[in-house]
Amino acid sequence: MCNESAFHLKLIIYIFILVCVSPPSPPFPPSYEVSPADLTDQQVIRYELDQELMPLVLANSQYSLERGKETLHEYDLAKIQQQVLTHFLQGRPIITLQGIPTLVNRHERDYAIILKDVKGKVEQEALQSRPASRLAAELRSYSEVCEALTALEVALGFLAMTGGDPDMLLSCYLEEVLQMKEQTAPQVLKALAVCRLRHCVALWQLLTSLKSQNMMRLKGDPFAAFPEKYKLPLSDEDRRLLSGFIVKTVADGFLLEMHEFLLLKLKNPNAPEEYRPDWGLRDTVVSYMERKDLDVSPEVEDLFPEEICLSHYIEAWKFSVVFKQENSSQRF
Repeated sequence: MCNESAFHLKLIIYIFILVCVSPPSPPFPPSYEVSPADLTDQQVIRYELDQELMPLVLANSQYSLERGKETLHEYDLAKIQQQVLTHFLQGRPIITLQGIPTLVNRHERDYAIILKDVKGKVEQEALQSRPASRLAAELRSYSEVCEALTALEVALGFLAMTGGDPDMLLSCYLEEVLQMKEQTAPQVLKALAVCRLRHCVALWQLLTSLKSQNMMRLKGDPFAAFPEKYKLPLSDEDRRLLSGFIVKTVADGFLLEMHEFLLLKLKNPNAPEEYRPDWGLRDTVVSYMERKDLDVSPEVEDLFPEEICLSHYIEAWKFSVVFKQENSSQRF
């Protein structure tokens, strides 16, 4: 896998070598510079070790052998240096640092687009409650959840571009196709073995929610970077109504959809311009689910308090998951 930082480092070393062995008079003439996008094979330092470099070294070496002693090697380093310069370095252009193709940080990707692309390339389906519960039970710590999510997001990036067999186990895809066995803890691979590629989108929804819940248990704030307009506190009446909704319904699926909508739609600083804080939370999330062609439980439309607005979104989700945990009714 390509690494932008390593590419930058190699490029800087390349430039340093050229400037040291054959420094041009600054500023460099335009013909002496080339951008990475315009670089050709003939312009970079290239050599065949056995066919070019070793014969050059051997041609400038002398051997002496004395009885009972080891063979002595003497190298004419000055000539070797000069010939390396002449044959491989002289006349090579300086590669500019501008125009280097950049990689997008995993945390800066638009997962709304990635998940849509994955759905277009690999048939997706929901993750059933039993394997979801088993997976959540095996990922016991925040670090394990984060490692599982990291591995999944790498897989999603590739699946969005290349597709894959929906029936292939995710753990096999990570180990055999992406060659990530050495970088992924055995415990994480074991947990992910309950999922196939057809479950990747649902798994992303589950793992991101588990990550937020685990961070909250550690007294962290998973939504620190979100707009303040979605963080107004709940009233006592809001809490009472939400408690009733959680007790009377199987709210797991709706809370996962709430969390996904929060991550994909409300994190942007300009989100309040598109999703006004005074809009109803229930109707907004239900509309989001309907656009995804998901069935909405009648219990959600009947029992979720319509008084709660998007301005209370983050606190409503936090309260709901904590209430479920404290009452030992959480399925995941």
